[in-house]
Amino acid sequence: MSFESVVEEVRDRVVPEEPEREALESAVEGLTERATAAIAGLPVTAETRLVGSTARGTWLAGDRDIDLFVLFSPDLGREQLERYGLEVGHAVLPDGHEEFAEHPYVKGQYRGFDVDCVPCYAVEDASEIRSAVDRTPFHTSYLADRIGPVADDVRVAKAFLSAIGTYGSDLRTKGFSGFLTELLVLEYGGFRPFVTAAADWTPPVRLDPEGHGRRPFDDPLVVIDPTDPERNVAAVCSARNVARTIHYARALSEDPRPGLLEPRERDPLSAADVRAAVADRGTTPVAVRFPTPDIVDDQLYPQLEKSLDGVEGALGRAGFAPLRSACFADDGGEAVLLVECSVGTLPAIVRHGGPPVGTREHAEGFYEAYRDDDVVGPYVDDEGRYVVERRREARTPAGLVETKLFDVSLGPHVESALETRHEILAGGDLTALSEQFGRELAEYFDPDP
Repeated sequence: MSFESVVEEVRDRVVPEEPEREALESAVEGLTERATAAIAGLPVTAETRLVGSTARGTWLAGDRDIDLFVLFSPDLGREQLERYGLEVGHAVLPDGHEEFAEHPYVKGQYRGFDVDCVPCYAVEDASEIRSAVDRTPFHTSYLADRIGPVADDVRVAKAFLSAIGTYGSDLRTKGFSGFLTELLVLEYGGFRPFVTAAADWTPPVRLDPEGHGRRPFDDPLVVIDPTDPERNVAAVCSARNVARTIHYARALSEDPRPGLLEPRERDPLSAADVRAAVADRGTTPVAVRFPTPDIVDDQLYPQLEKSLDGVEGALGRAGFAPLRSACFADDGGEAVLLVECSVGTLPAIVRHGGPPVGTREHAEGFYEAYRDDDVVGPYVDDEGRYVVERRREARTPAGLVETKLFDVSLGPHVESALETRHEILAGGDLTALSEQFGRELAEYFDPDP
């Protein structure tokens, strides 16, 4: 297929048809009326603003998200902003519930749409924001008169990035936000020019739509926020996701096919599949399964990654040579830290080198510390150093994790969850994870680029 025919096929799938557009417009009108009525009853002034992809005309067919912001005067204190914002939010969404980002807001359903009613400050310039959400209206205003000619190309770009797993600025995905995608398509002049450019990216890549200047950012992809020169819109994008985007941009350029722009889900591995994968690799994976902490994903995943780094680091220092690692969490309330080790069993003893005998103070201190311990030595090696051979605390990865789990650096909520309950699985015992995490294990044992 030609590139154009692939894009046309995808465009037909992702561009909303007129009935969907009309339903959205009607819902926005109804929500705005409710918000306006609620604001009229407040002792302060405020205004409403539709923001996000629905405001910019870049939402995908089937998306049911509406972001309605309520803008208050910057003179208002944070406590008042939150109180009045929630009052409006509950009036707009009577059956909604409160969630928390930098401050609380109301989330709920209206005519089949998922609605966020978010309070923010109506600051005059994006550089004066008092919370991250204050910046969002500026993004909508900036793109309002620019994005129209490439709106459908943005939709195709979002479909492409979603299909390859790099769309989403949450801290689980660490990918491309909607605003970043819009800026890239706008900057390059369409979907195909964006793909062509991405195929040639050599990180670090830097784009500055408004020519703000050379403020340095240490990120693989830098797109200076056109409304705030101190911010990199792509700061959350991981090096891996930038590289994945480059890989698939090349694949799409060289062999255009609809499958590269279609959602796909891996078939989960069965217990037998997991057992076979572990046996075939000849490694020793060790996993810790525990209750998922009851926190939002943008708090959860950084804590999971910190905890995984702690466990992997301990295994590495002990000599088990970690090969690769991953962390999972599911909707069923359990999470997993997985480290695959190249070494499954170590000798019962480990060599521990001391200082040169000639460094009297340190050497005597080392000798006295170990002379009566249950160790081999101290003795002097060929290089003139004291050495002892002591028993290992653990000879297997599972034993090391059992011994050291609470000595490593853990996320605070993860540590509390581990204290509540945890289970250590090693080798073929990973089959116990297949029912909950079969898809994640499929991606782990047979990863795509």
